[in-house]
Amino acid sequence: MAKKANLLEEAKKLGLDVSEKNTVAQIEAAIVDAQDTTLAPAVAVTEAIIVEEDVEAPAEVKVAKAGKRSAKSIAEAEAKAEKEARKEAGDTSSADGEEASMPKGPKPVTRPLLERRGKKYQEVAKLIEKDTFYSLAQAVELAAKTSPSKFDASVEVHVRLNVDPRQADQNIRTTVSLPNGTGKTVRVAVFAPEGDHAAAKKAGADVVGDETFLAQLDKEQIDFDILIATPQYMPKLGKYARLLGPRGLMPNPKSGSVATDVAKAVSEAKTGKVEYRVDKQAIVHLSIGKVSFGAEKIAENAKSFFDSLISQKPQSIKGSFVKSISMSTTQGPSIKIENFVN
Repeated sequence: MAKKANLLEEAKKLGLDVSEKNTVAQIEAAIVDAQDTTLAPAVAVTEAIIVEEDVEAPAEVKVAKAGKRSAKSIAEAEAKAEKEARKEAGDTSSADGEEASMPKGPKPVTRPLLERRGKKYQEVAKLIEKDTFYSLAQAVELAAKTSPSKFDASVEVHVRLNVDPRQADQNIRTTVSLPNGTGKTVRVAVFAPEGDHAAAKKAGADVVGDETFLAQLDKEQIDFDILIATPQYMPKLGKYARLLGPRGLMPNPKSGSVATDVAKAVSEAKTGKVEYRVDKQAIVHLSIGKVSFGAEKIAENAKSFFDSLISQKPQSIKGSFVKSISMSTTQGPSIKIENFVN
């Protein structure tokens, strides 16, 4: 009976409609139902709070001590992405939100290129009509008159070709003997057996040797402009390719610097035999003399060069071989020449 009395007292607190007529089992069931009904809303609220906290709480980013996942690298990547986004959007304002400061004073005026040249250049440039194409003879005469330099300037020819230098048959490289020379002092070195030394020296070679010459190359002593070697001595120059190649001094059969008759090769190099080749932009550049030569000698050298160039036209080129021709002196203005090759 004491148990039933305790249950009735608890049911009274919960406000249940039970009495002594009800059994103990009925009273216990009513109390349990009342407790479940009271606790359900509180549990639902608690669960809702937990879910909300799970949604709102951001996931923690794992940061490494170093590398791409370090805090510093992540910050730099975010700043770079923001900068690229502003650049694409055309936003030129300050990243700190401050107004961009405008430079004070008048807007700078860009002068034409001719006005930025020296006084002597501007004077001689007036002798050349910009959009006029001159004949080769006229260009040679103008080149001699339009040199602004105080020294004896070189006369250079620039020819743009309709070739693809990446193709083996269109990669033009050869030599030409200019009848009046280039006007430059050429230092010739000969790397050949001892039996050819006397003939090479007689022909005018400046440096002659075999093992002693290799000793100079070991010390990277290069005191020559052209190197001539015999075919049997070429393998010995293999390890010096990185030294000679970038300077254009490595002997090559196409340029005539690999020869069995070293005396003939030396005399040709001394008397004006020069090498020319097409560059990556399909242009050939060659110095054909000095201003002091006079128009007649420069014209003879130019004719020899163009005769040699025409003979080098690849068979795979069906259309025009030469696109444009121009001539100039060292530091002088360019002279356009009519295309007489095609």
